[in-house]
Amino acid sequence: MSAATRPTMLFLLFELEGARYALDAADIAEVLPLAAAKPIPGAPAWVAGIVIHRGVPVPVIDVSRLALGRAAAPLRSTRLVIVRVRLPLDGDAEPAAAEGERLLGLIVEHATQTARLDPAAFSDGGIDTPHARWLGPVAHDAHGVLQWVTVRHLLGEEARALLYAAAAREAADACDGQGAADSLDARAGERR
Repeated sequence: MSAATRPTMLFLLFELEGARYALDAADIAEVLPLAAAKPIPGAPAWVAGIVIHRGVPVPVIDVSRLALGRAAAPLRSTRLVIVRVRLPLDGDAEPAAAEGERLLGLIVEHATQTARLDPAAFSDGGIDTPHARWLGPVAHDAHGVLQWVTVRHLLGEEARALLYAAAAREAADACDGQGAADSLDARAGERR
C-alpha cells in the first residue's frame, strides 16, 4: 500500500511545555472551552474536580498537573476535552464493546489543531515510562516530534480506583450476583 493510500486517523493535538501530543479523535466525545470544575476535597492535585456534562457528572484530570506538576494555564487555547474511557479498566486487555464506557474530562493546553496521521508512522520512542504509560509511541512530521496519548492508559490503578470506584463496585456486584446464582443452581441440583 502506498503512503498516499494508507488509512489515516484524526488526532486532536495539544502541547505541554512546547512538546506536542496527540489524542485519537475516536476517543473524544466533545471538545469544550475550559470550564471550572467543582473541586473534590482530598483528591490528588491532578484531579481538577467534576463537571456536569449533559446531565452526567464527569471527573476531570488536569493533564498539565499530572505530567508537569503545575496547573494548566487558563488560556483561550486551553480546552476541556471529554473523552470516552472503555470499561473494564483492569489490565492492558482491550475491553469488549459491550462492557460500556465512562466519560472523563481532560484539561489540555494549546488544543486548537487537528491532524490526519498514519498510525503506522508512530513507533516506540525507546524510553520506558512505567509511571506514565499513557505516553504512547512517537511520530515525526514537518513540525517535529509528537507523541500519542493513550486515553485508556492515562488512568493508572490509583486513578481508576479513585475516579471509577462505583463502576468497579458495580462489576464486583455483578460478579457476586452471578456467583450467588451459580451457588443456588448447584444447591438446587444437589436436592434433585
